[in-house]
Amino acid sequence: MRFLRPSLYILPLLLLSSCKKEDKHIAENTPIEIVSPFHVDFNALSDKYIKQKGNKIEHFYNKNWPKDDLSGGFLIAKNGKVLFETYGGLSNRKDKTEITADTPIHIASVSKVLTAALVLKLVDGKQLELDQKVNSILPEFPYEEITVKMLLNHRSGLPNYAYFSDDRAIWDRSMLHNQDILNLLAQHKFNLYFKPDKKFGYCNTNYAILALIIEKVTEMNYRDAMKKMIFDPLDMKNTFVFDYEKDKDKVSLSYKGNGVLYGFDFLDDVYGDKNIYSTPRDLLKFDLATYSDKFIDPKLKKQVFQGYSYEHKGVKNYGLGIRLHEWETGEKVFYHNGWWHGNTSSYVTLKQDTVTMIALSNKFSYKPYKTWKLSPLFGKYPIKEDKDDAPE
Repeated sequence: MRFLRPSLYILPLLLLSSCKKEDKHIAENTPIEIVSPFHVDFNALSDKYIKQKGNKIEHFYNKNWPKDDLSGGFLIAKNGKVLFETYGGLSNRKDKTEITADTPIHIASVSKVLTAALVLKLVDGKQLELDQKVNSILPEFPYEEITVKMLLNHRSGLPNYAYFSDDRAIWDRSMLHNQDILNLLAQHKFNLYFKPDKKFGYCNTNYAILALIIEKVTEMNYRDAMKKMIFDPLDMKNTFVFDYEKDKDKVSLSYKGNGVLYGFDFLDDVYGDKNIYSTPRDLLKFDLATYSDKFIDPKLKKQVFQGYSYEHKGVKNYGLGIRLHEWETGEKVFYHNGWWHGNTSSYVTLKQDTVTMIALSNKFSYKPYKTWKLSPLFGKYPIKEDKDDAPE
């Protein structure tokens, strides 16, 4: 396992290997700082601040991830400066490939954040409208009332493709693709779970359809569109959309909590809702870009980071591709968790305090979902230590 801390020095390669075995810190010459191509001027952090926060984060990490328990990456940053970062475990247990800062891991439903970002870029570019009817873009889509915004904020009422495609009378369990999902919706006209825009209902189908909208509007495959319009501009060099036929033998694998391999299945080539592989550092680059008015127009950005579902009283809500907790005192935590096979992930962004928190695991674990509990270290967030979030 490797701990990357900002205040020490790089060790020779031989000593580096030794330190890994002894579970000690690995050093770097200068503070670790991730710079986004969409530059934003943040306040500089003092060495004292970096050390104090880093020590507290390390204590939190050691409490929640006992020695050698991490199989993935964990990163906490403020103002683009990494306060604490560590990687551990194996991306492939058969050939003993270690997970490093450059190892892409399946980020599961955190993929929705990136899919939403591209949809919003298209809205910003006047190629798409939030209130545009989906069937005006995809004519075979059978539900006339559903809009792009309802897909983004999970208020469409669409049924979950993972459920209806599991019925062998509907699908033969051959590899399912996004177009197949649309075709099945058009063919069977499944009943909606509820009337569109009546309430919130988290559903992966929403983002599978958004991926098809991206393809139709950009005239590119979703994988290519994400690379050209999000990953490359943000210098996310270790981020890509999984292609089952091309990547299944090359990517970081997925494991159950007991270390048993979690194999691929017929849902593993659907994208938009999942299937992006990334790293904590690349996701930090994305998060930093969200502070820039050059990335997305400020008026549109305001619509992203607000709740849309207030039918039930409570602090939980969902924006456009992002979850949020909002309290009466004004504090807000924005985040998205993910869970696919043995991969679990958490992306937390504290916009009021310019803090990014990311945890990725390729071995099933609820621990990434505890990452948001570090929020009170940076602001007055009323989060109880003994309160856990559900993974989705």
